[in-house]
Amino acid sequence: MDSNPDAGSEGSEMVKVNLLQDDIEARVAMRAKISSTPFTRLTKRQPIDIEFSDLTYTIPTGRKGSKLILRGISGQFRSGELTAIMGPSGAGKSTLLNILAGYKHVGASGQININGEPRNIRKFKKMSCYIMQDDLHQPQITVHEAMCFAADLKLGSKVERREKLSTIDEILETLRLTKAKDTVTERLSGGEMKRLSIALELVNNPPVIFLDEPTTGLDDLSTVQCIDLLRSVACGGRTVICSIHTPSASNFAKFHQVYVVAAGQCVYRGLANGVVPFLRHVGADCPKHYNPADFVIEVSSGEYGAEYVERMMNLVEAQMPIDPIARKTIKDTQFQDEIDRTTWWDQFSALSRRLMLQFYRNRNYMYLKISLHIFLGFIVGGIFINIGTDGSKTLFNFGFCFCCLVVFLYLPMLPVLMHFPMEVRLLKREHFNRWYDLGPYFFAKTLSTIPPQIFLGTIYLSMVYPITGQPLEAWRAARFFSICYLCSLIGESIGLAIGSTLSIVNGMFVGPASSVPLMLVSIQGMGNPEPLPLYRTLVMYSSYIRYGLEGLIISAYGEGRRKLSCPPEEDYCQYRYPIALLKVMGMEENMFWRDFIALVGINIILKAVIFYLLRQRLRPNKTFQALRVIGGFVKGYISLK
Repeated sequence: MDSNPDAGSEGSEMVKVNLLQDDIEARVAMRAKISSTPFTRLTKRQPIDIEFSDLTYTIPTGRKGSKLILRGISGQFRSGELTAIMGPSGAGKSTLLNILAGYKHVGASGQININGEPRNIRKFKKMSCYIMQDDLHQPQITVHEAMCFAADLKLGSKVERREKLSTIDEILETLRLTKAKDTVTERLSGGEMKRLSIALELVNNPPVIFLDEPTTGLDDLSTVQCIDLLRSVACGGRTVICSIHTPSASNFAKFHQVYVVAAGQCVYRGLANGVVPFLRHVGADCPKHYNPADFVIEVSSGEYGAEYVERMMNLVEAQMPIDPIARKTIKDTQFQDEIDRTTWWDQFSALSRRLMLQFYRNRNYMYLKISLHIFLGFIVGGIFINIGTDGSKTLFNFGFCFCCLVVFLYLPMLPVLMHFPMEVRLLKREHFNRWYDLGPYFFAKTLSTIPPQIFLGTIYLSMVYPITGQPLEAWRAARFFSICYLCSLIGESIGLAIGSTLSIVNGMFVGPASSVPLMLVSIQGMGNPEPLPLYRTLVMYSSYIRYGLEGLIISAYGEGRRKLSCPPEEDYCQYRYPIALLKVMGMEENMFWRDFIALVGINIILKAVIFYLLRQRLRPNKTFQALRVIGGFVKGYISLK
């Protein structure tokens, strides 16, 4: 039988082509199946339709007064649809997204309706989430642990643990995060970070999801997966709205609706496949092999002439009217009107467990702090060795006490200035998306920092206290240690107060700079028999270091301590009797508990200040809003100069 090798090769090539075609069709079918598969285990919610009209937003700008960002735009975003807000850079698409999500409201005017009724911002925030452009996640925990904490914070103890785990597994599988569930969040890829941001917000199934530039920083494959995921989420009955810059043609076709903004005005609203006919109608024909998304951005930015932008605006107003959304009654639906919040204790318990787990995982940081305390223990102990029992070196012991207070000021404060501003950003994001209230977080944060500070302080004090020859009496050591513990907590509180308001760069300058006056004013008047004027006394006792010094000195030399020994070569030993030192320093023996109570009160006041500053970062009152406006005005004025 004759055989034709060319025919055989052609047959094999045909088989390869068929297999490749079958593989492509299988992938397409699988993707379509994923897109149409709803989240069966998530709690059902009421579908939300958003309608806005005459939306305007202005910001103050230095000498020019104010700048108009949005110029009376209107539109609709419906449930079950994936909507893209597009436009050139600076067109106002992110601003529109922020206003609709409720992230910005000062300076905005217009009407926003939810299911045909005026929006109640507090009620709306319970039913929506906002996934911002930069993906920030809690460090030192895995993907599965992050999902479990999100479920505990959002669902509380009313939902059984088994049901929570089933919901988490379904979300991770649908978002293709199952293989990365045991990966720490810092080691995730860009696409996995974005999918995790979406997964965390899907735990309680919010009806409305806002996303700011979800594909920024992703490669082509991750971008395709992200858009497919958002489309599948929207097909489950949710309203998904995202701002996006220039998607590819294939990704652009996956959006149900497109809303294009140019110079703060709407130049197109409608179906994605209607962009090309719309542009043709205004006289701008899109080339056959050109990306419609790129072309509509170029036309709306005025690259082909300002007259096309004007035609697009006029055509939108004339031929794309907005049909009012009919009010939907909730009685006949099976959905909940709003998402219930978890109890205070559930939030506090979940946050405490998360903080302790992060502290346990961050071992290198803890080892570094332990090593630093041991190092300083040797240095300080070596400098002031055996001065506590030497009557001729009593004033040097005063320097040792002051050095201890400096150590317990900077060691707790500086690390907080480095990492707490980033934690505040996470706090703002989670609090805005209604994960928890500020109260449970604040108490969990406060209580979780006490054991490490006591542990580290004990390491340092257990070294320097015996090395420097301090009195080995249990009650004196207990008083000495307690004063140092309180000063350590105050130093940390100062760092938290600064870090809750300022950035890392500004905080690292303000923290050490502001602590110098505290040290200087605390020692004024010591050794001077004449009393200080009233104003100087008030300034002196405004520093917590003054109370700490008095507490340490009295712990070491007060309460009837016996005569100290002096070396034989010392002809004159002035402070052999401890009572002499206390009189010169102007300290009475019964001042310890006054100083102790004062330090406790200062710590409580600082905690209240921290809580207030964090509250203003989350929900600023009119005073803080006015300060921000003034700050923006000053920055704009300086930039103009």
